[in-house]
Amino acid sequence: MAFNLKTKIWQTGALDWWGFIDGEDQYLGSREFPLPPEEGDEWIVRATGDIYKVIDGEIRKIGKGEPPRMYW
Repeated sequence: MAFNLKTKIWQTGALDWWGFIDGEDQYLGSREFPLPPEEGDEWIVRATGDIYKVIDGEIRKIGKGEPPRMYW
């Protein structure tokens, strides 16, 4: 996959997205991960509440928020 990102990312067999950010593997989400990830995209990971944004071609963790509630 060529997304023109500086961050190494991969998808597992369970369709979860992971990235190597700040020297460690970080969970980037599943359906909330933007495809394709483009400059300026921002999302919150439902499982953890972590907020990520694509800045200068890199995925960066910019904070932590309240995970959105899922009403089924």
